[in-house]
Amino acid sequence: MSESFHDRLKEAIERAGAPICLGLDPDPKLIPEHLGSGPDACLLFLTEIIAATRDLVVAYKPNTAFFEIYGSTGWAMLERIRDWTGPDPILIMDGKRGDIDHSNHAYAEAMFGKLGADAVTVQPYLGGGALTPFMQSPEKGMFVLCVTSNPGAEAVQNLTVDKVPLYQEIARQAKNWSAYDNVGLVVGTTKPAALKEVLKIAPELPYLLPGSGTQGGSPKLIDELRKEEATGLLTFSRSILFASDGKDFAQAARVELLRLREELGS
Repeated sequence: MSESFHDRLKEAIERAGAPICLGLDPDPKLIPEHLGSGPDACLLFLTEIIAATRDLVVAYKPNTAFFEIYGSTGWAMLERIRDWTGPDPILIMDGKRGDIDHSNHAYAEAMFGKLGADAVTVQPYLGGGALTPFMQSPEKGMFVLCVTSNPGAEAVQNLTVDKVPLYQEIARQAKNWSAYDNVGLVVGTTKPAALKEVLKIAPELPYLLPGSGTQGGSPKLIDELRKEEATGLLTFSRSILFASDGKDFAQAARVELLRLREELGS
């Protein structure tokens, strides 16, 4: 059997020295003006950011929305990201996919086959069985939306199911969806109480933890996972990508990453 995605993730975290994932969210409104505009500016921005940071991060997480807005040119950029990052960083495609089984086979082929992703983010609304195409290769992973960092998410995620919040039921079910140790959970660091509850249910799963940068969550919540000997990956995007809007934007991103590595190193 191939090495599990979870084992690959743990090895990558150990190699990098700090559990940091850099979200690639190249918002056109925030790309430094001196780079120009449109897809050419995005291309220059991304290649410089990746070149300045790829020795410091465990993973990159492109948000497909910020590429899809450029149409076919944006998709072509997604196809090139693996070449830019090299083989070592974990590549997580953040598209929050999820449909019926037949459609998910196509999504999985696009994300894993065409884009070279190591993992994808998915939504669980159609149930675990429908997500099977994302779990068929032990070395490929999926992160299931469980507790999201955005305001208002509680209106759905805290709905009661058999006397427990829905997000807790998702965690309970997700840990039994695959025999390959390649399913993880997305839990925002803006919801510390929820993270503690989910860790009680599924400490054995890997965690993708967004929300610690611009959204204001605490990166110190990684300590909660370490107490449980759980695997967690903190995601930062805007706070690093746009640390400077000047010609030093790539170096500023590197400086911010180095600061975070010092803060979060195990």
